Amino acid sequence: MRVSVMVGLLAAFGLAGAAGAQVVSTTPPSAIASDPPHAAAYPARMEVAHIPTGGVKVNGVVLVPAGAGPHPTVILLHGLPGNEKNLDLAQALRRAGFTVLAPNYRGSWGSPGVYRFGQDLEDAKAFLAFVRDPANAKTFGFDPARIILAGHSLGGWATAETLADDAGVLGGVIISAGDMGGIGLAARQNFKAVEAAMNDDRESLVDVTGASMATELMTHAEAWSFAALAPRLKDRRLLVLYSNDFVRGHSEALIAGVKAAGGTKVQSYFVDTDHSWSDRRIALESLVINWAESLLAAKP
Repeated sequence: MRVSVMVGLLAAFGLAGAAGAQVVSTTPPSAIASDPPHAAAYPARMEVAHIPTGGVKVNGVVLVPAGAGPHPTVILLHGLPGNEKNLDLAQALRRAGFTVLAPNYRGSWGSPGVYRFGQDLEDAKAFLAFVRDPANAKTFGFDPARIILAGHSLGGWATAETLADDAGVLGGVIISAGDMGGIGLAARQNFKAVEAAMNDDRESLVDVTGASMATELMTHAEAWSFAALAPRLKDRRLLVLYSNDFVRGHSEALIAGVKAAGGTKVQSYFVDTDHSWSDRRIALESLVINWAESLLAAKP
């Protein structure tokens, strides 16, 4: 994305603010550096998944840890377009004993169909349904009672929206999330700038242009904004991880909005790195695993 353009636009809409509280443990868990024992009867494995959504079956992979299962499960959503897949995070989560589903939305990275932002939200709900299906739970070792959503950038937005609508999910972690509604508001003031930014991010997406992407965001700006989302998250367990990038203010505004709505379950951590956490991968893995394990410990 054209970072310099987006920084100016988003700052103009008040999407920048002060750093949030740092309350999550950063101590690296053993899964960061140590492989688990080999389990001959139930070895760790990778499986291909074909997930029904919108009349097609999108592609994804499932990383299954060793052991008979069921295993606590993380659905890991990629960003726009998803050049950073965070598969090192998926591998670390598997070493920590989580099954990880890493899918691709419709119209992205070889999945059938066309790409639309609105479909990302539909697909996220379909991924949840896939994990909760008893047959899939048995095949892949999913535990439908212990599901955590996680997403980076655009995937963070989809994670937060999905978490708000589903009380059956243990919690959600968003990583350098983008306020897609906020970007839509920016498009109403400077359409060409947002169009150009979208053109930078559509190389693996089917049947979109920068203009069509900017128009969709602009059309749904209020409904998809973090301002509208924040009150819906006040009763959800949410970890907001954010970095020193062009969407830093989005996370800060979301944290403030959830707290202003009376939310007490939001936790946050700021790391001085780029949008992809390029030089803080171990820190990212540690934060996510420690928080995910705390959710499991807190569940009755």
